[in-house]
Amino acid sequence: MKAIALALALLCSISMAAQERPSAKYFANLSLVDQNGNAVDLYSLMKGRTIVLHSFFATCTGSCPIMTRTLSAIEERFADRLGKDLVLVSLTVDQKNDTPAKLKAYATATKAGTGRFFLTGTQEQVDAALKRIGQFVTSPEQHANVIIVGNEKTGLWKKAFGLAKPEEIVEIVRSVVEDDGTTPVQ
Repeated sequence: MKAIALALALLCSISMAAQERPSAKYFANLSLVDQNGNAVDLYSLMKGRTIVLHSFFATCTGSCPIMTRTLSAIEERFADRLGKDLVLVSLTVDQKNDTPAKLKAYATATKAGTGRFFLTGTQEQVDAALKRIGQFVTSPEQHANVIIVGNEKTGLWKKAFGLAKPEEIVEIVRSVVEDDGTTPVQ
């Protein structure tokens, strides 16, 4: 009887491990701070959702305002899904200057709604997150103009050129957020 119970327990643990999504392990332990000063785990934001993620800094006057307007267009197009099965995340590359208070002011100025997160943290936290998403840079001005769109449930991840026309990026987001895991990637 003990052998059967042990076998069942082992079988259940193997089955649960097989169901764990790769993103759960890859994005584990990336603790950051949002614009409200709350500790946020990056994986907890994306778990079971689609995430639209990019790097930026609040005092950028080049590409960041363009990408922020694109995220606003995404927010407008998917307002009914935002904060539910879709989140938008802007991760600073200038954590020394982009405090939660500055990010809150930026969020207010850009009229960011619920489901839109502006993240910062310690140098180590931000560097770890940026490295994990392939956007680590040694100075803010070097940040990538790339938007990453990932459906954590289905495992579909795409990248978009952040300076593309907003409607082109909205279409990429649509294709990822509506993915059911059965459609071949194009």
